[in-house]
Amino acid sequence: RLVQSIEALMTTVVTIQRPDGSTDRVQLLGWNNLSDPKRKRGNLKYSIPPELALLLKDSTVFAKLELEVLRAFTSKYALALYEAVARRVRLKHVFTERFALDDFRELLGVEPDKLTTFGNLNQYAIKPAVLEVNALSDFTVTVMPEKTGRRVTGVLIGWGAKDIEGRKAAYAELQRPRVGRKARITGTVEEMLPPEVIE
Repeated sequence: RLVQSIEALMTTVVTIQRPDGSTDRVQLLGWNNLSDPKRKRGNLKYSIPPELALLLKDSTVFAKLELEVLRAFTSKYALALYEAVARRVRLKHVFTERFALDDFRELLGVEPDKLTTFGNLNQYAIKPAVLEVNALSDFTVTVMPEKTGRRVTGVLIGWGAKDIEGRKAAYAELQRPRVGRKARITGTVEEMLPPEVIE
């Protein structure tokens, strides 16, 4: 999975619209070297393309890239969903898009022999991805299955920008440690009771 995520980043293209009407396109991740991915511990060396480094010096461009959000995702499916919706969320008068199930699987980067039933796809890819994107980004996303007969044959994706309180909550979560994030965003955080209450 780590190798797949790295290769996905290497094939991701950052597109920047300049005020003069020109467009910059640059690879998100450059050269990298990974220790044996089968080991529990190792080193990953990587480089950012110099062209991207120049773009990052522009604070307005940096804000648009939302690198802090990209770094926060723990699921490759969340990263793929975020990138797909981020390209669409600023479209005017367009708030939904339909995908055939095979096309949506490809959009998420699900291998053909993995999560072959919709139940597994939904449990291990779609739901975790939607949860992370909604918790960490400045927009919300929904993924609704669409059936032909009894069989799920496609999905309807919907999206919308968060209000100011929603953006504040996402920013606050980005500042917290990853440890405990899943519990926080699923609402399963348990509060510690004072000793006297336990007794």
